[in-house]
Amino acid sequence: MKKIIALTIVAASLAFSARAQWIVYDPTVNTEQIISEAENIAKYVEMIDNQVQQITTLGNQLSEFKNYESLFGNPSQVVLSMAAPLESDLQNLEPVQSLNSLVTSANGSAALTYNDAGIYATVGASFQTPGGQTVQRPADQYKPFAAVINSASNYVSVADSAAQRRATIKDEIAQTTQQLQNATTDAEVQKLQGVLSSLNSDLASTDDEVNQAASAAMVQDIQNRNDQQKQILALTEQQNAEFAESVSNYTAKFQLLTAPTVFPTP
Repeated sequence: MKKIIALTIVAASLAFSARAQWIVYDPTVNTEQIISEAENIAKYVEMIDNQVQQITTLGNQLSEFKNYESLFGNPSQVVLSMAAPLESDLQNLEPVQSLNSLVTSANGSAALTYNDAGIYATVGASFQTPGGQTVQRPADQYKPFAAVINSASNYVSVADSAAQRRATIKDEIAQTTQQLQNATTDAEVQKLQGVLSSLNSDLASTDDEVNQAASAAMVQDIQNRNDQQKQILALTEQQNAEFAESVSNYTAKFQLLTAPTVFPTP
């Protein structure tokens, strides 16, 4: 309001001085024009003042944003060197084979020639009798042994792969931990913590793979032992039945004498 009054006085003085040469004029109309012009000028000044305040506010907000960005960082600009190897490792197929696959691929002929690089003696696909006759072994009867061999070989392969991966993952964990200690922004810290958590999970998964391979070998060995006991029981029952039948046949054919033997007198 003070601005309007001041502008009105200035405009009125200018108008009176400018129009003093006129002999006839309407003071009321002239005063209304001066007041209207002063109000327009006051509105313009107020508009400029609002714009200045808006510019100042935007400048303060921009300054705050820059300060925020310097503290928290821009997540899109944080590039982690460990993310790509971790993603590649997680997308790889697990080296462990299923028990069904190990059993299905069991080959009795392979079991006959298996010696694990010379550790075991080779059974061989055939053998010779003392009389010189060559007898071929029934390969299908050796499939249970081939299944155990496959399971054990799978365990060794998975354990070797897990050992190599564990060494690599531990190295990546060490590097990520060092980067976490040197992180300067919150965005970098958050991303590094996510990668570190994933690396620890990946490290734990290698143990699960080894345990799964060991469980497959153990289960197959249990199945083989169970089948061996079953075969022994079946063979025992068969032998008992055959023995009972032999005794019965022998008794029927060769009857014992119940009467005393009488020798002829001379």
